[in-house]
Amino acid sequence: MRFRFHTSPLILLPVMMAVAACEPSAISEGNNFQRKYSTARKALEAGNYDTAINSYALLIPQSGPLEPRLRLEYAHALLRAGRYDEAAQVADALASSRKGSDRAAALAVSGAAQHESALADINAGTAGPATVAKLRAADAALKEMMALDADLDPLGAMASRRKDIKLELQQLGARG
Repeated sequence: MRFRFHTSPLILLPVMMAVAACEPSAISEGNNFQRKYSTARKALEAGNYDTAINSYALLIPQSGPLEPRLRLEYAHALLRAGRYDEAAQVADALASSRKGSDRAAALAVSGAAQHESALADINAGTAGPATVAKLRAADAALKEMMALDADLDPLGAMASRRKDIKLELQQLGARG
């Protein structure tokens, strides 16, 4: 019998900090990284998206095995800041290198970002073929996300977003 352990990189953060503390030269680096991460995460949760974006951008190059998780949080901060196209780009790049639930989480951010970008086009009155392409890409990302890990949508928000996307495609005269 083979056992598989699934651990989230976020759960690994305290473990990595403890391991780093075992090395005399890494004590200050580990504490410094943890402090910077805490600043980034708190800024994201408090809605200080520019601070979060800047903090994550500085942390990612030194994040080692936590890099995928920090990239996901960075993409989420971009999404929340209304920088939809950048968020989709970061999330798509992350999704292309991940599998399973990690890929699903990146696809959720990508799909939401592409949908929000399309909505911005529609609200600005500039909807066209590029907007339709964004809506289709958003729908495909969310469809795959739900196929990979439906538990990431416990309240049905992404399923509801997909219904909205289909309606918006119809309103633009495009087939879903």
